[in-house]
Amino acid sequence: MVAIRRLNCFDYPKLKKLISYLCNDDSDILAKNLISESLEIINAMLPLSLKFRSESFILIENKEILGLITAVCTSGNPYKINITRLIFKENRYEIGKQLVDFLIQKLGSKGANTFTVLIDECHNELFDLFINGCGFRQCSSETLWKIERPKPEKNNLSFRYAQNSDSQNIAQLFNSELINIYQPSLLRNPKEFCTPFFEGFTKFYKTRYVFEEANKILGYFSITTEDNLNYILDITTNSAYELEYEKIINYLLCDIARKKHAFYPIIKQKKYTKNSQRLENYLKSKNYEPIQTRHILVKDFYRPIKEESPNWNVFILGESQISR
Repeated sequence: MVAIRRLNCFDYPKLKKLISYLCNDDSDILAKNLISESLEIINAMLPLSLKFRSESFILIENKEILGLITAVCTSGNPYKINITRLIFKENRYEIGKQLVDFLIQKLGSKGANTFTVLIDECHNELFDLFINGCGFRQCSSETLWKIERPKPEKNNLSFRYAQNSDSQNIAQLFNSELINIYQPSLLRNPKEFCTPFFEGFTKFYKTRYVFEEANKILGYFSITTEDNLNYILDITTNSAYELEYEKIINYLLCDIARKKHAFYPIIKQKKYTKNSQRLENYLKSKNYEPIQTRHILVKDFYRPIKEESPNWNVFILGESQISR
């Protein structure tokens, strides 16, 4: 008999057995992290509008765990769901589809209207599963660039920390910088740029900044880390003004260096923004290395499911990703 339910702490031995098939040295750590997430009983009981942690669901057949899916609500927009992990036994492709369909139906019935997943460009099988099997559509992509041996240098650029009161103007800046064809899928509301109410319970730490001139916000920047080692630098600038990436990046690196002696900075290039090519040209000129490109796949809850494909070949999503 097949059943899908929420992961709980008593599932650890069976979950560890499933994850061991991945032949990953960190499989035990992954299993423990998943179980620790399942202990958030309060989070599980809350409605979507109040959830502050990710949730995992497992598919069980004959008392054996055959697959797992993890999702988290977007901060500030709980009805936009991010699928962050998908694991199932090799050659059991139908399990992946069942888990995705279950998640969409369960959270969709609670009000979720958009589901998003990031797929590494080398995972063709995962891409096929979500596009042909689950009715997602390809939107755009993001590329992560690694800065080797960073050498922060102070400059005269002046930022300030972003406040919740800035969220309306930040959202206007971000949305205006989206390339038109991507706006329907990637528009963000002001609350998505506010500090989470349960910030201390999130899995990541994020610092936000704004650059303004004549009381107008021309740039929004953030630094995100989950492990206090890898730091993601996200840059959004007004395309009508040529702000210097050299100064922006150095400012952010200096701020990290004030707190950490050793760290690995990574710049996120958003292919769906107007300044994407300009940023890419700068990164190439500095000989920075692109280390990962992730496709953004989106499914609107009420969008008709496309024709399915039987040729899937997937087993894991999530652990190769560096950051959100």
